[in-house]
Amino acid sequence: MQTRRLRAGILVAAMLGISIDTAFAADPIGNWFTETGAATVRIASCGAELCGTIIALKEPSDSGNRPAEDRQEQSPTLPKRSRPMIGVQIVFGMKPGGNPNQWNGQVYNAEDGKTYSGSITLQGASQLKLEGCALGGLICKSQIWTRAS
Repeated sequence: MQTRRLRAGILVAAMLGISIDTAFAADPIGNWFTETGAATVRIASCGAELCGTIIALKEPSDSGNRPAEDRQEQSPTLPKRSRPMIGVQIVFGMKPGGNPNQWNGQVYNAEDGKTYSGSITLQGASQLKLEGCALGGLICKSQIWTRAS
């Protein structure tokens, strides 16, 4: 009888441990390296949504030793084009999506200066898929980011 209770207690403890680990794994908040390693992005809570901001660059300066700037920004206001890349929000408005590990919102592509509809999807505790789409989802591109330790 006592052995049966001990087994049941161990089973319950193991199940709780698994569910706690799963809950932590399903949290995209933290620092992520982009697919090429060119930038580190911090995913954080922004009110009821998630957002992501560039916090570090592999090459933080241009050839003139000035901070790397957002030269491709499509905004008609030129001051945005000269803003430093570190601090630029590239993931925003992410709200829970169709499955527990997905959030939908918008992504900014600093390479072309455009904002796209997009999503982030956790693919395990250390991988995050970022996807940006144009033309109502007809054309999509994605990257796999790696969690920074």
